[in-house]
Amino acid sequence: MPHPVFQSFLNIYRVDTVPALLRPLHWFYAYSIALGLFVYSALVHHTSRIEYSGQEHLEGRSNYIFCIWHTFTPLYFCVFMKHAHHVWMEHPGWLMKHLHIFLRFVGVERIIFGSTGHSGREAADEIVECLKQGYSTVLAPDGPYGPPYVLHKGILHMSRQSGVPVISIEFSVARFFKLRGWDRKRIPLPFNSIKVRFSAPVQVTPENLSEAYTQIQKELGVPG
Repeated sequence: MPHPVFQSFLNIYRVDTVPALLRPLHWFYAYSIALGLFVYSALVHHTSRIEYSGQEHLEGRSNYIFCIWHTFTPLYFCVFMKHAHHVWMEHPGWLMKHLHIFLRFVGVERIIFGSTGHSGREAADEIVECLKQGYSTVLAPDGPYGPPYVLHKGILHMSRQSGVPVISIEFSVARFFKLRGWDRKRIPLPFNSIKVRFSAPVQVTPENLSEAYTQIQKELGVPG
């Protein structure tokens, strides 16, 4: 969980309530960091050997709920730099603006503000409606605060309500360093070897909630 001081500072403003006096500095900070993240992701992407498996599982339909462990979010963006018809749910805190801009850089069409304690249920309902309209999304089901590698059931309910199946994405990366924090985010280095595996889609129904939970948890695995 984030440090209480950072959490308090994060919640001073929402991205849409930043005072006019602070907006120029806020936008400069956000765009600068977003551009840096994009350039670094592109560097890793274009200098690394990326191997994919399980791509045949993507051929059945046009939209899915993709899920990854929170630790792999930086690696995810180094692998997938283009997103067609995607909707994402993001924390509305003003210090997260750089991530919202970065998502635009990689092609995410819609961003819905919400997180645990910040209209998360309402945001999840909006995501479900977007999924019904044909959008895809990506969720880290052990977020936002862990425990790591433990599946939260929200993703199951979103799949059941929307009728959109879940595909787990498992990563393996040769060279990386870890950040401090509950999820120990793995930052891949350039000139790397990365393996990406897509699981078979899991369609969640009221009858198979327990089995779907076990299968998705198993497909995501526990990183070494």
